[in-house]
Amino acid sequence: MGTHFDEIAAREARVFLPVVKRLPVAIVEGRGARVRDADGREYVDLTGGWGVTAIGHSHPALVQTIAEQAGRLMQTTNLFYTVPQLDLCERLLGVVPDALTRCFFVSSGAEAMDGALKLAHRATGRTQFVSTTQSFHGRTLGALSIIGQEKHRAPYQRIVQEGCFVPFGDLAAARRAIDANTAAFVVEPVQGEGGVHVAPDGYLHGLRELTREAGALLVLDEIQSGIGRTGKWLALEYSSVVPDVVTLGKGLGGGFPIAAFLCTEDVAKTVSLGDHGGTYAGNPLACAAANTVLRVIEEDGLVARTAELGARVLAHLARFAAAHPTAAARARGRGLLLGMDLLDADAAATLSRRAIDRGVLVNVTAGTVLRLFPALNIPEEDLWPALDAVLELVLA
Repeated sequence: MGTHFDEIAAREARVFLPVVKRLPVAIVEGRGARVRDADGREYVDLTGGWGVTAIGHSHPALVQTIAEQAGRLMQTTNLFYTVPQLDLCERLLGVVPDALTRCFFVSSGAEAMDGALKLAHRATGRTQFVSTTQSFHGRTLGALSIIGQEKHRAPYQRIVQEGCFVPFGDLAAARRAIDANTAAFVVEPVQGEGGVHVAPDGYLHGLRELTREAGALLVLDEIQSGIGRTGKWLALEYSSVVPDVVTLGKGLGGGFPIAAFLCTEDVAKTVSLGDHGGTYAGNPLACAAANTVLRVIEEDGLVARTAELGARVLAHLARFAAAHPTAAARARGRGLLLGMDLLDADAAATLSRRAIDRGVLVNVTAGTVLRLFPALNIPEEDLWPALDAVLELVLA
């Protein structure tokens, strides 16, 4: 690493709360699928800013929208109407199942999940939640109560409500767990952080039936899988299941912090004025940004492109795993949310760091799963060389 990076790292070491493990890159600029570091080196970004930069880094239309809205109105209180929030409500409800009729905007996915939990409690009067092992729903105290990863939940167990966790994809286990005390079953249609696991055929339908029979809600966490990421506007479209509540985030703002939770009219009827809120809820600058992201995805046909390109990338990963059975296995995913098991845990632990030297930013999640979630509009001339560089490192 160069001198500029060393200076930045030294400055941060004196002031930043050390709760994040950094990679040795200080990013200062991004354009499309590429970013540049403080020492002038360029990288192809296969992480998409954790799946956030859905239309690429600093998309010109998004930059223009943010600048124009910032010059007009950045913030007011949610006591007043604003047009960007109204526009976003209408646009977002236009791409989700018709049964979802109400939405509320917050600043992060974890906040959206907290809102969803509150809705489930209000709608049912119940206090128990069921979710799945290896799930990830955020790190607020509310979200931690349903996160299926012990490493995140255990340190705060004494101040977090105890949840119930069942194996992902196991309907029999879900049937045993859902009872008259269950407010909601919370599940990701595609587990992202947990290793890119796609819900098995019939699983979401089964959960819909079980929750309905028990008088509980079905909450789908589409914070990572939504906004075109899987080749559909929402991953739930693959099963045609309509939940009671959906949470969205990450790609919604294209890099600007915004998230949302949406619900059916039946659920909406159970809340009262003051049941939820937030200083930045429906922030006009964030809502304007999200409107532009949705518009660009629609106008550029990025949902269909993601489905087509993702299928080709998945086939490429599957061929690689078949050709190198001692190095990799089980390529999976949908659209441009893809994963592949790496069989050498030690090599997997260093892959992200080694990829930096090859000019690629890539993620390994759940210890040994190569996860790919680049911008939905990543140019193929960036994607394929970067991916092959990473696969070469898997064999190194």
